[in-house]
Amino acid sequence: MLFFITIQNIKAQTPYTSYFTGDTTNVIKPTQYRLCLMGGATEDDNAMKWFLNGSGGGDIVVIRVTGTSGYNTYLFSGLGISVNSVETIVIPSIAAANNSYVKRRLREAEAVFIAGGNQNDYATLWKNTQVDSALNYLINVKKVPIGGTSAGMMVQGQAYFTAAVSSITSSVALANPYGVGVTIGNNDFLHHSILNRVITDTHYDNPDRRGRQSTFLARLFQDSAKAFNGIACDEYTAICIDSTGVAKIFGGYPTYDDNAYFIQPNCALPTIPENCNTGQSLTWNRNNEALKVYAVKGTSVGVNSFDLKNWQNPNATGGTWQNWFIVNGNFSITTNASPLNCITTVVNNITTANDEFILYPNPTTGIIHFSIHNSTLSKLSIKNILGQVVYQSTIQNLQSSINLSSFPSGIYFFELHNQQTTYTKKIIKN
Repeated sequence: MLFFITIQNIKAQTPYTSYFTGDTTNVIKPTQYRLCLMGGATEDDNAMKWFLNGSGGGDIVVIRVTGTSGYNTYLFSGLGISVNSVETIVIPSIAAANNSYVKRRLREAEAVFIAGGNQNDYATLWKNTQVDSALNYLINVKKVPIGGTSAGMMVQGQAYFTAAVSSITSSVALANPYGVGVTIGNNDFLHHSILNRVITDTHYDNPDRRGRQSTFLARLFQDSAKAFNGIACDEYTAICIDSTGVAKIFGGYPTYDDNAYFIQPNCALPTIPENCNTGQSLTWNRNNEALKVYAVKGTSVGVNSFDLKNWQNPNATGGTWQNWFIVNGNFSITTNASPLNCITTVVNNITTANDEFILYPNPTTGIIHFSIHNSTLSKLSIKNILGQVVYQSTIQNLQSSINLSSFPSGIYFFELHNQQTTYTKKIIKN
């Protein structure tokens, strides 16, 4: 078996450049879907080994808009993980992104890594091309490992900062959440189900980007009426998400202060920003608890984790909770905060938060049953997480049911009213 390096694009009309290391014979190997997100500095070797181990030893493809073959030797022989080949393909144009060779090599890959660069290049040159189609095929059909660093991490979420005008600092974003530089794409590029309603950010420690990502979350919430979550990491930190949705955090702690962050709007009603308007400083305070954040240290063995399957009741280890909040464009943090608390206590599948009425099952996928103990109650309303009334009726019976099958997944608040009192319960619609 011969191993060699070739450089494609010898002819001027070829729109891409290929740097190839390894065996040119295409192999088919069993793969495991996994997602490796890196903060943008030097790659974490242990995280990259984890990434390569999901490829089954097959063909690895690195894609980028600019640059050369820097990953080839590192991935092929530098980590001690045997793979059939590593190919870096430089894809600097829409024509290159629609090239038949680029399409074929991506679809044949057992793992793909998106290098750093400018995410606006990826959005403008690769979106709605064969590269876009191939990546989503690999994510959702072939189910191979996907990785990315810096800009390559930035584009992985359902929503992403496009940097269409330029990069933006926290202070500028907070001063005007609808400023010309706050450019966000949503649900139009990569589609990882585990990153549904998630926006990522990188280089968190250089410079500080917590304020700008909080602004992105506020904008998404304001514009879509849906709560989005955030995932971010420091430059030398890696977040490795397996097929079950468990994210393990790799980094150099305790030698270095390497962190990952899992950010979500507080589930207490109301939670939407108090002021997110054009030309005005952002205020998202909510009693100094607008955003609940789990901050996790990255270690060499990835011992600390966060389970993405259930953000509002996460199985999380090795981290601490923080509160993030913004008042008139000023970003603040409270450390050692209380944990997130979104789930109403459930006993024998019947919610018992107060004695006036019960709701079950909770969570529910459709039908919700309720029993009322107070015959003077006269009206039922259901509000979404924004406080908007999505259902209202007069109570006819002390026991009844409502079909929530058509409701989007999320948190809802059932309110029973009489002339003096409103009784509220929280329920989860899956």
